[in-house]
Amino acid sequence: MAITAGMVKELRDQTGAGMMDAKKALTETEGDMQAAVDWLRAKGLAKAAKKSGRVAAEGLVGVAVEGGVGVAVEVNSETDFVARNAEFQSMVAEIARAALGVAGDVEAVKAAPMGGKTVAEIVTDKVATIGENMTVRRSARLEADVVAAYVHNAVAPGMGKIGVLVGLKSTGDAEKLAALGRQIAMHVAATNPASLSEADLDPALVEREKQVLTEQARESGKPDAVIEKMIVGRLNKFFQEVCLLKQAFVVNPDLSVEKAVKDAESDVGAPIAVTGFARLEVGEGVEKEDEDFAAEVAKTLGR
Repeated sequence: MAITAGMVKELRDQTGAGMMDAKKALTETEGDMQAAVDWLRAKGLAKAAKKSGRVAAEGLVGVAVEGGVGVAVEVNSETDFVARNAEFQSMVAEIARAALGVAGDVEAVKAAPMGGKTVAEIVTDKVATIGENMTVRRSARLEADVVAAYVHNAVAPGMGKIGVLVGLKSTGDAEKLAALGRQIAMHVAATNPASLSEADLDPALVEREKQVLTEQARESGKPDAVIEKMIVGRLNKFFQEVCLLKQAFVVNPDLSVEKAVKDAESDVGAPIAVTGFARLEVGEGVEKEDEDFAAEVAKTLGR
């Protein structure tokens, strides 16, 4: 029997299975829809789909660097127990390595080849075997002369709760550049800057902040000329707080990051430019359901 696209879509809608899995199920059962559903259930793939509605706000960020390319990938799970599972950690490490070979967007990472399947298919398989919803949520990619990485709260090499990449452009000593880049990456992990520089800030964010500062200044009752100067000064302070290059360097708060980079040029032996950074923190922006410890244990045990 010919398997049509409509049949594949219907089966996917019923089970949440991947396209190739749905097509294979229909082929194996000669187009029998109910038998195909049972086939997927038997393989654990329909079971995985049932879990896909659960909130996955735990997990790990995996980072990998090769040559002048660095990637960070956030892979979520429902509980921290699974994030500490060696099987899950091994999968995250493999996904990060697979991400090195594709574009930076998360859909490209999901479609990347890994162990004879795609990353998305591997994750689906793990959902079925481990028994929790998992998802590849976000990814980032940097290319530069030197890409440095830092993982905060590392649970294994190259993975933890926060992953940071920093790109540096320079013809200087690569080893010293990497050391500087790691320091900057540690700074980024701690301060979570909104942008590299003032020019990179979201204009809407700047305008919103300016409006707030304007209203605050007007409350002082001072003349307009004074208010205008107050706004300029407060905006500059805002830029120092949220722009990486203007922030006080955590390694030496007496210097801005920009000044610390400039001072490092003599040691590196060439001009240095920070070309970009990426910071991924597990569960950032995900609304997590409140759950007590006992309930988390029970869920992990499948009760």
